[in-house]
Amino acid sequence: MIFRQYIWIINTLRAYKRQTLEELSQKWQEDGLADGNPLPRSSFNRHRDAIRDMFGIDIECEPKTYKYYISNPEVLSDDSIERWIFSTLTVHGVLADSASVREYVVLENPPAGEEYLETIIRAIKTHHQLLIGYKAFGAEGYEKKLCPYSLKLDKQRWYLLTFTGRHMATYALDRMTKVELTDESFEMPADFSPQAYFSEYFGVITDDTPLAHVVIRAHDWTPNYLRTLPLHHSQREIATTEHSADFSFDIRPTVDFLNELKKYGDGIEVLAPLDLREKMRQMLLNALKRYE
Repeated sequence: MIFRQYIWIINTLRAYKRQTLEELSQKWQEDGLADGNPLPRSSFNRHRDAIRDMFGIDIECEPKTYKYYISNPEVLSDDSIERWIFSTLTVHGVLADSASVREYVVLENPPAGEEYLETIIRAIKTHHQLLIGYKAFGAEGYEKKLCPYSLKLDKQRWYLLTFTGRHMATYALDRMTKVELTDESFEMPADFSPQAYFSEYFGVITDDTPLAHVVIRAHDWTPNYLRTLPLHHSQREIATTEHSADFSFDIRPTVDFLNELKKYGDGIEVLAPLDLREKMRQMLLNALKRYE
């Protein structure tokens, strides 16, 4: 219930931009929050503090008008964990209040490996090493001790970015057979940023593929998909015609990125660099051979 109130305050200020406490309280009662009771100033201030701590959203008050507003709305426009938590809680609240239509809402399967999240997050938070059991597809299982650096969600799978003592490595949680917190601690580099580490990549593969300026041409229906859901933060639309649009990326074009492009079939064409165009052509030819 309390999370629903936080979400309500955020969404109301996003919709109406600026509201006095009296205006908020009236809408609060009309929407049936807290059994239709008014929104006391003391409760509102506690909610403001909780919203700042949980979502990183700052709700400020204009001195002259006494109207409240969100001073950093960009927080809900990026790919931060706060944005993800906000979206998840919003959906949860809507569905919880709409039990009669649940059967008409079709969801994707939840991310795999979630049973290990609590232990892994505790290890990251306390800087303790983990002992994991792991069995990659088509390989023998083994155990390994590692330093957990970061979690990443990608295509309905959780991945753990680690330092093995020699290099960085990524492990899928759904291929883990056990996860145990050890008594051994490790030192997280002070300048390490998961966002910076993954910034030149798409997906979770972070190999030594060189950084490249990639240009693709999106045909027919595909440009609108890329415009509304960009593949990478470096994506730029650089040319547009009636039937196509060209997009550029400054990215390391790993297999993850190329497989994502393949998903669009003949809607996507790699233009540059030429060696990447040829690599993509070979991947498509190899796929076509499966049907011969």
